[in-house]
Amino acid sequence: MALPSVQGKTAIVTGSGAGINLSFAKLLLSKGCNVVFADLALRPEAKEVVDAHQSGSPRAVFQQTDVTEWSQLERMFEVADKEFGSVDIVCPGAGVYEPAWSNFWVPPGTGTSKDSPTSNRYTAMDINVTHPIRTTQLAIAHFLKHKRSGSIVHIASIAAQLPTILVPLYVASKFAISGFVRSLKQLETSIDPTVPSIRVTAVAPGVVKTPLWLDNPDKLKWVDESKDEWVTPEEVAERMLDLITREDYVGGTVLEVGKNQARTVEVLHDPGPSGPGMTVSNREDARAEVWDKLALEGWGQASKD
Repeated sequence: MALPSVQGKTAIVTGSGAGINLSFAKLLLSKGCNVVFADLALRPEAKEVVDAHQSGSPRAVFQQTDVTEWSQLERMFEVADKEFGSVDIVCPGAGVYEPAWSNFWVPPGTGTSKDSPTSNRYTAMDINVTHPIRTTQLAIAHFLKHKRSGSIVHIASIAAQLPTILVPLYVASKFAISGFVRSLKQLETSIDPTVPSIRVTAVAPGVVKTPLWLDNPDKLKWVDESKDEWVTPEEVAERMLDLITREDYVGGTVLEVGKNQARTVEVLHDPGPSGPGMTVSNREDARAEVWDKLALEGWGQASKD
């Protein structure tokens, strides 16, 4: 069921130190919703928001959180309970855009990768897939414990519909989130009257003007500012609020968000993204860099140091 209003509710937003998640947290606060900001750190613009909501109603609380650590995810809910009594909205939004330190084209043990060849995991997948799945489990457990309805809104991507060789881990992670969200559709209409209604949805943004692009010159050069249009984080945040509050959306919805446009992505026979804010123009140059990497002698062989 939709939450008719977020006024007086409480949300946990991971990754709220910047980007889409910060915009969503700010929007919730503007609507009277308390917010737990869960992130490794707050950028100055995020700290300013939290500092401005230290007292009164609504309030903001910063909880330093490494989303790859399950105990810290549990701590978010404990803090929300202590500060606000319960949680109504959860956004496991923290994510990375295949950074050099956890990147398919820079394998573990080579180059700039911080993923160890003996750790059996990619940090990018821990952040983009395992963290939102585990957070969703914790949110459902919380709603059941408190016998209250709730909403969980994820951040997928058009990458789940437009796979690219440039960022295979990122594409895989967003395919996973889209499928995961759709799998939980029936939580909103449980056949067991003792189970509260829990809506699980996702936005699938196009090319959004956030630090995931702006702080990464290697990816920013894919954008041709004379041709390509950005989606703003505020546009995405507004659609995330729609997924929580509007009756015409239901659990399992994946909502594509472009520049001044949004549409529900169908499970089968979907036409795919189109229009402004959905692509970058310099993809061919970027693809050439992939082949250059593969041509290097010993690609993928971990350092013996």
